[in-house]
Amino acid sequence: MDFKDIKKLLDAFDKSKANILEFENEEFRIYLDKSASAPANSNVQTTPTVQVSNEPIVQKVEAKPECEVEGELITSPMVGTFYQAPSPDSPPYVKVGDKVKKGQTLCIIEAMKIMNELEAEFDCEILEVLVEDGQPVEFDTPLFRVKKLG
Repeated sequence: MDFKDIKKLLDAFDKSKANILEFENEEFRIYLDKSASAPANSNVQTTPTVQVSNEPIVQKVEAKPECEVEGELITSPMVGTFYQAPSPDSPPYVKVGDKVKKGQTLCIIEAMKIMNELEAEFDCEILEVLVEDGQPVEFDTPLFRVKKLG
């Protein structure tokens, strides 16, 4: 991953509703946290905390924070552009609170001018939509936080 890819990742994270993003590969680990904030009376704009490490992944896993986020992530199966609806005038396929059946369309990922429908692999409830409509996404970009049903 080069600097341009890291910059794209930072920009996508900054525009997303997600507060924490952790990325690891063979070369390094990136941990992003938007929840770090400035003092209440400060006029300073907060920016995400970024930690980059060149340590190998073969290391012990850090302890999870006490307030673990509920649900599972549905991630992008490809690089492309995320769309919540079939057209700009249409309502989104799903929204927070919707109960979704296996096989139901969640969104579209446009790749090379081909509209690829992403379908639910299991019955679930949408807890959070993690990307904005029209946002570019990479392989394994978290798109939805969901709760499995039954």
